[in-house]
Amino acid sequence: MPPHTRRPLPPSLYADTAVAAPDTPPLEGEAQADVCVIGGGFTGLSAALHLAEAGASVIVLEAQEPGWGASGRNGGQVNPGLKHDPDVVERDFGPDLGGRMLALSYGAPDALFALVRRHQIPCEARQEGTLRAAIGARAAEEVRHSAEQAARRGWPVTFLDAAETAALTGTARYTAAMLDARGGDVQPLSYARGLARAAMGQGARVHGGSPATKLSRAGEGWRVETPQGAVRAAQVVLATNGYTDDLWPGLRRSVVPVFSSILATAPLPEEVARGIMPRRASLYEAGRITTYYRMDRQNRLVIGGRGPQRPLPGPDSIRYLADYAQKLWPVLRGVEWTHGWNGQLAITADHYPHLHEPAPGLIAALGYNGRGVAMATAMGAQIARRLKGEEVDMPITDIRPMPFHGFWKLGVAARVWQGRVLDRLGL
Repeated sequence: MPPHTRRPLPPSLYADTAVAAPDTPPLEGEAQADVCVIGGGFTGLSAALHLAEAGASVIVLEAQEPGWGASGRNGGQVNPGLKHDPDVVERDFGPDLGGRMLALSYGAPDALFALVRRHQIPCEARQEGTLRAAIGARAAEEVRHSAEQAARRGWPVTFLDAAETAALTGTARYTAAMLDARGGDVQPLSYARGLARAAMGQGARVHGGSPATKLSRAGEGWRVETPQGAVRAAQVVLATNGYTDDLWPGLRRSVVPVFSSILATAPLPEEVARGIMPRRASLYEAGRITTYYRMDRQNRLVIGGRGPQRPLPGPDSIRYLADYAQKLWPVLRGVEWTHGWNGQLAITADHYPHLHEPAPGLIAALGYNGRGVAMATAMGAQIARRLKGEEVDMPITDIRPMPFHGFWKLGVAARVWQGRVLDRLGL
């Protein structure tokens, strides 16, 4: 089989500013490990790190380079929780498993920042909280309801009225917000590269330019083939999320890969920057189709939302995000927007992350529904626990391919249009 040619990192702010990538040469020849991890994003790298720390021999196979996919192209927000409210999670899964899912997901930012500190990962990590901001009365009541559920559980969450929200954001756009002190932000590509370097420091082998082309049984274990080699392993982790292919039947069709677009300014003058998100919390808007943003360490505004369902050529194709930012903060009129990019996240039908065990010694995790920075890191640790035979805090579910998956782009466009209309109507 001819060698695989790595695709370069798509242009982005993160590609231009991240720490240097570790050396991850392609796999050549036959190799053996306790665990073979397929996918070098947050899930796979976190799993590799936690497994290697526990003494397992681990090989990571990444088609391009660590962090090439959405892990290195997302909004950089380290948000707590799942898509659904806490009461809904416990209703769906019961007080025991549901409670453990909540502890895992809402504690995921603390676990991530602890991991960054333990391994001294240079990724501009900052834990100044996450704001969930409401536009209109209906959204404000939803946010209030979420805050009340958090308060009953003793979490560090504060409900803010319009004036308090304006003080923390610098805009009068919002009617209310919920501040969760556990949230924060990172430079995601630097974080991914730091995870890879940390895993390698614990003995894991990470191979870029090494897509898994075939997965098959080999005795009681598995054989994973790449263009220039193969790995024999007792256990295999599938961690490809929004870039999942047909390596395992049905897995690709169990999620919808949705592009999320991001726009970034040049570093803003201090007199401008101090009035935008002065607390430096991250923010995402409540609603069906929302916008999210943060200020980075260099006083750049990084703002994202739904956009074209195809790779972006640059910032000009998502100027609507710049227009919206100027609506929030008129002082931004005329600033330079230097970078525009996107990446594919994975959406599940039930909006929960999915953990599957489709065969003995094979585990798959994907579908973070826009909360992948914290949750994918947490899921990597869960995978390590599962492979060590320990109890995990997420349900193990069957792979359920979605009907009419081949029309996902049309479906996403329709859902975005419908969501925007309903949000504008306050329904």
